[in-house]
Amino acid sequence: MKKALMVWGGWNGHEPRQCVDVFAPLLQAAGLEVTVRDSLDAYLDVAMMAELSLVVPVWTMGTITREQEKGLLAAVRGGVGIGGWHGGMGDSFRNNTEYQFMVGGQWVAHPENIIDYTVHITRPDDPIVAGLSDFAMHSEQYYMHVDPGNEVLATTTFRQKSTPWIQGTVMPVVWKRRWGAGRVFYSSLGHVAKDFDVPEAKEITRRGLLWASR
Repeated sequence: MKKALMVWGGWNGHEPRQCVDVFAPLLQAAGLEVTVRDSLDAYLDVAMMAELSLVVPVWTMGTITREQEKGLLAAVRGGVGIGGWHGGMGDSFRNNTEYQFMVGGQWVAHPENIIDYTVHITRPDDPIVAGLSDFAMHSEQYYMHVDPGNEVLATTTFRQKSTPWIQGTVMPVVWKRRWGAGRVFYSSLGHVAKDFDVPEAKEITRRGLLWASR
């Protein structure tokens, strides 16, 4: 049986435990054995990490030790998949550039906070978004610094009047990439658990996590 590790913590405003509760059953339904931990020390367990098919980090604005980060990055580089969403993966450790290099992006702003915006599917031929149409969100619209090497599957366009200098900017929302032998999936959707009441946001994340799983 494939094994997945979900590690949650950090800033509670992103409802990390509640979001884990959304996706752990979906991974289990897909045949993965899911272990949930609330400590980054999980990344120090070399034997466990080596057996994993997937890591799902759900940890915002925290700090990670050099050894914890080393354990995570080594596992992904060696072939363990990693997938996540919003600040739980894209704003986890602001001082750790190698972690950000692996993710393929880092959050820097969400102008006007909770707003209405549209997510545009850009790769309808990709299995992660196949059959889905553009859809509306009412949440934080993430402005990110992103790796140009990402394979972008969905984008959003900024329209806020409060930041006219970025009006019209097209920003990646969903992407996939490689880190060594590991697959990496990221979606900027999912500020709180209720955001996954939007069927497309939930389905894209579910598919992306399963794609990342080796």
